[in-house]
Amino acid sequence: PYGRYSAPTGWGPLIDARLAWFLMESPNLWASMACLIIARQETTVRSAPNMVLLSMFIVHYLNRAIVFPLRMRASAPMPLSVMGLALLFCSVNGYLQARYLTHMHRYPSDWLQSLKFVAGATMWLHGFYLNNQADGILRNLRKANDTERYKIPRGGLFEFVSGANYCAEIYEWFGFAVACWSIPAATFAVFAFLNTAPRGAAHHKWYLEKFEDYPKGRKAVIPFVW
Repeated sequence: PYGRYSAPTGWGPLIDARLAWFLMESPNLWASMACLIIARQETTVRSAPNMVLLSMFIVHYLNRAIVFPLRMRASAPMPLSVMGLALLFCSVNGYLQARYLTHMHRYPSDWLQSLKFVAGATMWLHGFYLNNQADGILRNLRKANDTERYKIPRGGLFEFVSGANYCAEIYEWFGFAVACWSIPAATFAVFAFLNTAPRGAAHHKWYLEKFEDYPKGRKAVIPFVW
């Protein structure tokens, strides 16, 4: 329960949303840096495919932990307990992804030319773009001195689903999983779906109840399906 669902009771004290996003997402960056430093003598860190895949992970979280909070407009505070749970997950997941790519598996030198990497990296890049596009659309819904708090988002993936940002992030991490072709990355992609899809469905229900003119053809999270 954060953002439009945030409430002062039930989930403990509230924390500023910008600070919460930084604190809960940044462990992915610290874990990646720590694993890189510890593994500086490992052959994995001298593998271009390993470093490209880790860079994809880091780029996402540089955006999510630093750029995204800095660009946020006024947002409802987040329950400290929610932030804490997300921080715990990001600490564990960040370590698992970084540890695998810096210590546990060295990809062959031709991995960057493989069909799995090319297809997965293309999905990842497209998802990253769509995710940022959706964030921008939501950020620009309210103009200065606009008294109307909520509006119907339009453009990009929002033409197809109510949870465009969630759809894009799921797509992005499934692309990462294909590019890595590993159990840690696949597990993360599944968790990303299980974590964000219900919120996208809740958004869809909320929009339908709030706006009589909400586009009836839009799905919740998966275009044309659900």
